Amino acid sequence: MCIVGRLLLWLSIGLMLSPAAWAAGKPDCSRPLSLALHDHGLLYSVQTGEGIDKDIADELIRRSGCKLSLPVVPRARIWQLIESGGLDFSLSGISNPAREGFASFAWYVSNKYYLLVRKDAGVQRLADFENNPALKLGAIRSFRYGPSANRMVDALEAQSRIRYGTQLDSLYAILLDNQVQAMIIEPFDYPTLEGAALRAQTQILEFEDPAIPHGLIMSKRSLPAEQRQAWAGLIDQMRSDGTIQRIFEKYFAPALARTMTQF
Repeated sequence: MCIVGRLLLWLSIGLMLSPAAWAAGKPDCSRPLSLALHDHGLLYSVQTGEGIDKDIADELIRRSGCKLSLPVVPRARIWQLIESGGLDFSLSGISNPAREGFASFAWYVSNKYYLLVRKDAGVQRLADFENNPALKLGAIRSFRYGPSANRMVDALEAQSRIRYGTQLDSLYAILLDNQVQAMIIEPFDYPTLEGAALRAQTQILEFEDPAIPHGLIMSKRSLPAEQRQAWAGLIDQMRSDGTIQRIFEKYFAPALARTMTQF
């Protein structure tokens, strides 16, 4: 085939390719995309419109050049929408075998979980709480944690010893009111613990689980594999150039920010 013929052939093939194929390895901005935030401590506050997740979302928008809507959605509903393909992304998600079936993840932070328990509950060890049938746990539906914390939650759920709330504030309220005697927290929740009443009435016990990675959640139903890889690449860039750490240093002491983002 002559040179002109080959050029015409490549041109005809190129016209059939999607914009995403032309921009292999780059996010496809040919349609509006959605990334859900949820109201949770330092991750995002509906009162201020600020938080770690919002900063990361803004940086993803800047780097990708894509238009992303940022609705605020309850966490349980986020997982349902990710699974159905009604939502493209969310942030600060952790994995488990069920979620691996419908979502991909790009990790950028890792942290441990703790049991915040009332001092008057008579709990010195995690087992003390689990073994006392009079004690109840406050939790947000669909939240998962590390292996030991998940095992405790599942055991208490089977005993009808969990009171569910939709937000942290409602759980703190029923904890202070002694309707529940403990809740599971992570570093994103620490500022609330500075309240005098909470500090005076509670103590913190550490689960023995290793730090659990959290990251960008990507719907397998709405995003093809190459696009999930492209967005994961943006997260990797943000980690390698220090952007993720700098975002966390806005909200945590530098030493803690480094521990959480360098893993």
